[in-house]
Amino acid sequence: MNTFLTLSQLCAEIEDALSESLQPTYWVQAEISSLSQRGGHMYLELVESKGPTGVKSYGGPNMQAKMRATCWSGTNEMLMAYFESETGQTLQVGMTVLVEAEVQFHAVYGLSLSIVGIDPSYTVGEMARKRQQTILQLEKDGLMDAQQLLPLPTLIQRIAVISSPSAAGYGDFCHQLEQSGYRFETTLFGAIMQGDGAERSILAALEDIGKYENGAFDCVAIIRGGGATTDLSCFDQYTLCAVCAQFDLPILSGIGHTRDVSVLDMVAHEALKTPTAVAEWLIHRMDAQAARIEQLLLRLRRTGERQILIRRHRVELLEQRIAACNPERIYRMGYSLLTKNGKVVRSVQELSKGDRIESHLADGKVQSTID
Repeated sequence: MNTFLTLSQLCAEIEDALSESLQPTYWVQAEISSLSQRGGHMYLELVESKGPTGVKSYGGPNMQAKMRATCWSGTNEMLMAYFESETGQTLQVGMTVLVEAEVQFHAVYGLSLSIVGIDPSYTVGEMARKRQQTILQLEKDGLMDAQQLLPLPTLIQRIAVISSPSAAGYGDFCHQLEQSGYRFETTLFGAIMQGDGAERSILAALEDIGKYENGAFDCVAIIRGGGATTDLSCFDQYTLCAVCAQFDLPILSGIGHTRDVSVLDMVAHEALKTPTAVAEWLIHRMDAQAARIEQLLLRLRRTGERQILIRRHRVELLEQRIAACNPERIYRMGYSLLTKNGKVVRSVQELSKGDRIESHLADGKVQSTID
């Protein structure tokens, strides 16, 4: 009878062989395809694909390698705090990372990696490279300044807002507008504003806004609070930025990006730092329009007063001219008016012997007969 090994014995052989031939740890570059936290531990699936960096559909012919990885609680807390302090972001699905890991083999769970270190600078470099790729592609497609070609309405009052409904920044935004004294109308299109799924969610909100009739909104405000320890990488993604650049309405961004300007900020019609700053910009614009209207009204009042004075002066001149032509004034100067049968006599040729005439003087009339 041939000798044989039980499955557990074979697994033990594999474990021994791996431990003898492999180094204690390896630095591994991979992309995170899934991530979850349980009991303080982080469980990941790391992949490598030959497709474009950032591919979200893992598997199929593009898949080159896939492996489970775990970062145990003690190490996880320390590494994640380090990663966030260096990058300003948490680990998210779709990120490319460089991790230090031990190769482990378990008879039940198979081959996996135990993460013991991470290089944040590599991820920062990858994010910067992807961001630059997005910018270059937008420039190539002629979309970087597309929003600037859209005219801003004189009065911006009807605002489509893309935000998380529960975000403090959204509440601050609405409160600021309500306290302004102006009539603003806001319509919320709820969306996920950070982490995996944020880009898809914001795109869906933009699609919903696009279904409204033309003229329903004056602009779109994309707002979120924070920015120091949360994921903002979705605002550097090409698809989202390209859709925003080509959107029919002016887009105002206020996404709390304290470390840098996002690509979305670069393509938006107006880029503000926070939701409150967006509200202040809208109020300031209304203040400017109100001041302009006040100036026009003031000019109109001044023009009316000037016209009244001009007309009054003309009346006075006419009164003077009329007064100058008044017969009584002429009589007072020693002149008289001669009439015959009620008609003015202008020449001696009109008079004959025996005609009765009247001489009109300043203080009465004198009747005479021509001899």
